Amino acid sequence: MWGKSLPGGNRSRCCVILSPSLLALFSAFASAAPVVEREETVNGGTPQTWDLAQDAKLTVNGAQTLAITADSSALIVNPGSSTQQISARNGSTVNLSGTTVTGVGGLAAVFLSNSNATIDNSTITGNRVGLQVVRDANTQIGSQVTVTGGTTISGGTGGALVSAYSVLNLIDSSLLGTGANSYGLRLSSGQAIGRNSTIVGGREGVVIGFDPNEVQPAVLSLENTTVQGRTGAAILVDFANRADSTASITLTNSSLLAGNGTLLDVKGGANTSLVVNGSTLTGDIVTEQGSTTKLILQENSTLTGQLHNVASATINDSAKWVLTGNSNIDQLSLNNGGSVVFGASDAFYQLNVNSLSGDGRFLMGTDFSTGQTDLLNVTGVAHGTHELLIASSGVDPASGQPIRVVQTAGGDAQFFIERDVDLGAFSYALAKSGNDWILDPSTRTVSPGARSVLALFNTASTVWLGELTSLRTRMGELRFNGGQSGAWARTYTNKYNVSDGSGVGYQQRQHGFTLGADAPLPLGDGQWVIGVMAGQSQSDLDLGAGTSGSVDSYYLGSYLTWLDAQTGYYADFLVKANHFRNDAKVGLSDGSRAKGDYDNSGVGGSVEFGKHITLADGNFLEPYTQWSAVVIEGKDYSLSNDLRADGDRTRSFIGKIGVTAGRNIELGQGRVVQPYMRVAWAHEFAKNNEVQVNNNVFNNDLSGSRAEVGAGVAMVVAKNFSVHADFEYSNGQNIEQPFGANIGLRYTW
Repeated sequence: MWGKSLPGGNRSRCCVILSPSLLALFSAFASAAPVVEREETVNGGTPQTWDLAQDAKLTVNGAQTLAITADSSALIVNPGSSTQQISARNGSTVNLSGTTVTGVGGLAAVFLSNSNATIDNSTITGNRVGLQVVRDANTQIGSQVTVTGGTTISGGTGGALVSAYSVLNLIDSSLLGTGANSYGLRLSSGQAIGRNSTIVGGREGVVIGFDPNEVQPAVLSLENTTVQGRTGAAILVDFANRADSTASITLTNSSLLAGNGTLLDVKGGANTSLVVNGSTLTGDIVTEQGSTTKLILQENSTLTGQLHNVASATINDSAKWVLTGNSNIDQLSLNNGGSVVFGASDAFYQLNVNSLSGDGRFLMGTDFSTGQTDLLNVTGVAHGTHELLIASSGVDPASGQPIRVVQTAGGDAQFFIERDVDLGAFSYALAKSGNDWILDPSTRTVSPGARSVLALFNTASTVWLGELTSLRTRMGELRFNGGQSGAWARTYTNKYNVSDGSGVGYQQRQHGFTLGADAPLPLGDGQWVIGVMAGQSQSDLDLGAGTSGSVDSYYLGSYLTWLDAQTGYYADFLVKANHFRNDAKVGLSDGSRAKGDYDNSGVGGSVEFGKHITLADGNFLEPYTQWSAVVIEGKDYSLSNDLRADGDRTRSFIGKIGVTAGRNIELGQGRVVQPYMRVAWAHEFAKNNEVQVNNNVFNNDLSGSRAEVGAGVAMVVAKNFSVHADFEYSNGQNIEQPFGANIGLRYTW
């Protein structure tokens, strides 16, 4: 039968056949101990040793005993009891509950050979091994032990040892090796199942070796369990070159902790499989030459570490392997969302794979200021369809040359990216070049980061223009209450579609309000009105693909208006100063986001001339021309991904001619309704608004003509109160305004 652990020597040969001297020791215990022939109960008294004969039964109720030996018999130790070592063999059954067992000498605290045991809520401490679950060397029966209820089993050499044909069930309990070179659990071709438990060794957490007399697969299955090797590997598999020895390890929602950084160390010709379910592991898997390791990651597991000489890795079910250094693997298969992450963004690794298959994802990094990049190197054939998710950067490629990210020796594999990779001012598509895959500079387009920069520099002019509008829409129909002091307010909303022809396409939605007040100014023969205005607007930009921007505008202005009731001529002069708060949020190709913001200011003005022509039946025509100009401060700023932007002053100079046709409808009691329609033609003369993105020069050119149409109504509601509503649409070479509306009111006194 199996016996105690050997001190020193080959760690995989952990047990020996019971020696004649050890048999003599058992005999000495037997001769000195009371022999239980049938059934005995211990309730107290002087502690002594006990020897159970075949078919006998011993019950210990809250008492103390010395060593107990059972042979084809039954032992029950109830709560509150304490014993020295317990030895059971030849089909014995042991039930320990709330018991303290302390081993003495070199024996295991609890030794089971071809026997079964249930251990609950107990403390077992051995000088060498806490628990041995073994078989008689001449049989293929083995022992079965279930440990539950917060039991702690410890020993200087190791917590527990399990031989071939034997099984240890560890539930809500702990195994602890207390010596510097100890293990928490040793499987010698045995099986162990751990749930909600902890296994800790002074050196390795779990050691898997072979039964010296019987080659059987070693099986370790852990669920919600932590294995720790304080100074060594979490799990060591060493079969000392014993042929046909295998180990099967399954981790489910479990943790491996290694003092030397090696989660699994496979040597001695071992053939090992490791299946990881729903677990997060950090450390390396190391396989000695001549041994074999097969790894399966699945159910959202994550392994962060290196694979050394691993025969195959299969990554399934959204699981991922995160590299921490250059790695080599023979066969790699990715399935159902499995992925390989090439480490941190500031580290660059090469993964060498002999054979690639499946359907997965590779997350790769680059530093284009230095030309460094991660590389997938398939030295054999590559099969399957794989997505590359390449880290974006705000820095432009250093050389402008193709960037190789995948290298293969052949095969029918296809690699793709969902979006062109954003690198500084441009985005680059993936292209196949021979057997390799590269980021091709000839495919470059303006990147989302650069587009956001250009859009924000562009937007200030349309923001300013949307706040401006015309005399009629600014104050309603001033002629209703000419010559009287008054106050007015309007709220407005505008939408603009800026085309790609300007270098960047986006949609802008603007909404805001303006408040103003004015008074007559006695000057000459005409009617002069002087006033002030202030307001605020917010514009939201949508550039698509998760990229957006916003501009908060605050403005203050003054105007002077001249109306000649006799001739119908009028003139309107306005100056306005703005402060803009600009914010960009950029959705990048790798799923990350970059941000940037800056403040700037602008000043501009407009002049409008026109003539009000009265026709029959209250009808009128009003031809007019409006000229506006604005200069907006340039700015240097950077996005959070290090993309640099340098914008010159933005200028806009727009000339417009148009005509308004309407009718005054008298409603009686001083009330008047004035519906009208308007058509105009406008032209933007400013052409050169230069912006540099990472020293790449872009021209924000919105020059060109556009046609405008509008309609509205102004109404005198009461003697001193009038309202208006105005709607417009415009379309031109670079800008479409599909919708514009403002509603205002004016009160006079």
